[in-house]
Amino acid sequence: MSKLIIVESPAKAKSIKKYLGRGFEVASSMGHVRDLPTARLSVDVSNNFAPKYVVLKDKEKLVKDLQQKAAKSEKVFLATDPDREGEAISWHLASLLELNLSDANRVTFNEITKNGVLSGMEHPRRVDLDLVNAQQARRILDRLVGYRLSPFVSQKIRRGLSAGRVQSVAVRLIVDREQEIRAFVPEEYWTIEAKLLNQAHKSLTASFVGDQKGKIPLPDKEAADSILGRLNNAQYWVAQIKKGTRKKNPAPPFITSTLQQEASRRLGFQAQRTMRVAQELYEGVDLPEHGTMGLITYMRTDSLRISEEARAQAAEYIAAAYGKQYLPAQPRYYKSRANAQDGHEAIRPTVPSLAPAQVKASLTPDQFKLYDLIWKRFLSSLMESCLQDTVKATILAASAEERKKGRHLVFNASGYTVRFDGFTALYVEATDDEAGEDGSTQLPALKEGEPLGLKELMPAQHFTQPPARFTEASLIKALEESGVGRPSTYAATISTILHRGYILRQQKILSPTELGEAMTQLLKERFPRIVNVKFTAELEDSLDEVGKGKADYVALLREFYDEFDATLTSAKEEMKDVKIQLEEDRTDIPCDKCGRMMVIKTGRYGRFLACPGYPECKNAKPLVMESKGACPVCGKTIVQRKSKKSGRVFYGCSGWPDCEFVTWHVPTDEACPQCGKSLFQQRGGAKCCLKEGCGYTRKAERAEKKSTKEQP
Repeated sequence: MSKLIIVESPAKAKSIKKYLGRGFEVASSMGHVRDLPTARLSVDVSNNFAPKYVVLKDKEKLVKDLQQKAAKSEKVFLATDPDREGEAISWHLASLLELNLSDANRVTFNEITKNGVLSGMEHPRRVDLDLVNAQQARRILDRLVGYRLSPFVSQKIRRGLSAGRVQSVAVRLIVDREQEIRAFVPEEYWTIEAKLLNQAHKSLTASFVGDQKGKIPLPDKEAADSILGRLNNAQYWVAQIKKGTRKKNPAPPFITSTLQQEASRRLGFQAQRTMRVAQELYEGVDLPEHGTMGLITYMRTDSLRISEEARAQAAEYIAAAYGKQYLPAQPRYYKSRANAQDGHEAIRPTVPSLAPAQVKASLTPDQFKLYDLIWKRFLSSLMESCLQDTVKATILAASAEERKKGRHLVFNASGYTVRFDGFTALYVEATDDEAGEDGSTQLPALKEGEPLGLKELMPAQHFTQPPARFTEASLIKALEESGVGRPSTYAATISTILHRGYILRQQKILSPTELGEAMTQLLKERFPRIVNVKFTAELEDSLDEVGKGKADYVALLREFYDEFDATLTSAKEEMKDVKIQLEEDRTDIPCDKCGRMMVIKTGRYGRFLACPGYPECKNAKPLVMESKGACPVCGKTIVQRKSKKSGRVFYGCSGWPDCEFVTWHVPTDEACPQCGKSLFQQRGGAKCCLKEGCGYTRKAERAEKKSTKEQP
């Protein structure tokens, strides 16, 4: 009889099977196998919040297969992912396979390498019920909030809405930032820069600071002109030079949140894309010289801890590739945040000496980009600091007469040169501020007392700027700093609020929709604790305490639910006749029966037009989206429709059923050069005329360019 090991993904199963060899069978659960059913609340509030789990419909056959394999096996090991979610999946599997929870049948792999797998198998333990309870508590909390609050907001704003414990706070952060931007009143200020030449005719730029008494603000043009007047015929000279040295230390290795932030800044990856690619790198990649192996350690972590073995391997590589001078005298150790769970190492390459160039041919473009980022960040975090020689020059300006009186204006110029590049030879952390770290540049050689020539004075008007809108990177940073959610949930949270239409993403910028603002306002007024950042963060800490075995999850749920239920009951009563109407739901289409302007509503089959005078006027009709072009049969407007079976968009004549023209091709406002009817764009970019008998077709633009090049 063989031993059965159950993991979450088939890719990981393949890698682990290779390392364990004969006597082991490795099967995959394909993620969760059991959960709360979606059709009902499935939490017995009156019975200590007992959850009612069911096997997922698409996993019923898989579970039966696992049960049969377990029955034939000598021993079953549960090797799901090494986090809270993975612990819960192991617990569900143990229940379904009737395994003894007192047995040491739980194994974890921080990395999918031979050493990582064999080490994990040597240290089996029991399923950690404290971690399971923490996951259950989070799942039940989210279910209670979602299933009790969502119907309420749907009734008050728009059908089909959802409210979530963490997602609502994330939307609030974006809404609050938008309101800050709207309320911001810009203030004018001016700067004056002087472009100067030293005695060797080398240029430098200095910024105006003040006079001999101190700083002088320049709030408007009048103040700037006053200083410019004093600079007429002024002489410039170097009054003081301060030289120093500054040390720039490397950033620590990645944890989940910082990986998502840096991948967003540098690679333009959305959080979900980052985590998907990281999962692939963790589970295993086929390498010609190494076989199937995981390239990175587990990617859901908030710990900055590094194993001594990995540290030694990295130090050996750094010394060989860059020289011993690139290793610090004392090894670097990074301290994790106070509330970090510290269950796993930081995200690092499993084999530090495996440079990205060596594995590039075996990776997809996304995998290579992310591995390259992780590898460089890890290696650089253990390298020597960058040393910079700094110089700050104080430059005075005054006319001959003012100089005699001891009066002068003060300018500053600063710069630096790199004495030793250290870790920057490999990697420098990106920032949200694209302007650079401090604006300083390299200065030419200067001497105290040296006269300077004026090349140009450059006054400039500025206005203070409002806070920047969030990007995915900065929102993840804000959520992490606030203690809202956990790094492993950020990608799903952002994806959810985008999908629900509460926020928009334009390029990298996140902004709230009217729907998101209305939802946030309703929750702030009626459920202030649900969207309270501090309360949500404290709830996360309480869940962590459950995971450590220091708090009872039923007591936590009871304390939360009793207040939430009372608040919901009160809100329903006080708002029973209230309906929030969004501007984006109003139209300029008059009702055929009573003349009121119709509104857009959402029903079980999608959005439709309805009279706001319901129930007096019950007029309703389909919501028709007009498209470009005209019907090639009768000349009427083309409208966009959706297939009831597939939901796929198609186009048809607005004169239906009198005119039965329909097509999958997208209408354009371009006229056919042969018959003058509207052209339609096919998949691939080609354009064609659909008037019967015309037959005009034009290849896609790229194809046209290619065919032109091929002509002699």
